[in-house]
Amino acid sequence: MAIHIEYETELSLGIDAEPVITKVIDMALEIHQCPYAAEVNVILTDNASIAAINQEYRNLAKPTDVLSFPMISYETPGDFSVVETMSAEDCFDPDSGELILGDIIISVEKVIEQAEAYGHSRERELGFLTAHSMLHLFGYDHMEEDERIDMEEKQEAILARLGLYR
Repeated sequence: MAIHIEYETELSLGIDAEPVITKVIDMALEIHQCPYAAEVNVILTDNASIAAINQEYRNLAKPTDVLSFPMISYETPGDFSVVETMSAEDCFDPDSGELILGDIIISVEKVIEQAEAYGHSRERELGFLTAHSMLHLFGYDHMEEDERIDMEEKQEAILARLGLYR
């Protein structure tokens, strides 16, 4: 599995982000029984940069905590069998052969702000945002109430297995 992490801000998170991100991605893949070696790109940035991306892709001129850019269109969230119907060049890295799940962009400023606001660690907040985003990369959404509840349960399952509690 390949996890590419880029730290694109001067602001320090104050923790070693790489092991937290890696453990959460690994656990999400394990729980969802992804049958492929996978590739995920993660960018840690600041509010100004994520606001610009949010404006460009979602027409919202404000910072957000996390953005997800899935590479696969699932018929059913978390059902990787859809990959079998796609051409290899559409979803696999030609060099590594890994399934390209997509990109995660996280605001370091929001991790710090939200950890403080919710009274838990930065590790937990970073883990939460990573788990949330991984579920989006698996095709989950939270636009409807039942979808939101399902996503929250899946996020908490990932975090609980790693001991990342509030």
